[in-house]
Amino acid sequence: MKHYIIVKFEEGTDTASLEEPVYGIFRETLQIPGIKKVEIKLSSSDRPNRYDMMIIMDMDREALPAYDVSEPHLRWKLQYGGIIAKKAIFDCDD
Repeated sequence: MKHYIIVKFEEGTDTASLEEPVYGIFRETLQIPGIKKVEIKLSSSDRPNRYDMMIIMDMDREALPAYDVSEPHLRWKLQYGGIIAKKAIFDCDD
């Protein structure tokens, strides 16, 4: 399945500077059995009604509970949760 995390950061956040450190955290989730691929996409539009970043994870459905309690996921929430204005999570089959 695909697991999408779509994020709008607080106004004034330099999202380009976050791409590599966020990818570094999510790259660690590839050690979880069933997580196959991680991608980070930044918005190509700076309109105020657009989200800033999309994290795309390709995983087996059974990997989701392990991801939810994983150290990288908890670190993501701890390190970046304070600068996230909005977030949408979307799961779908390929």
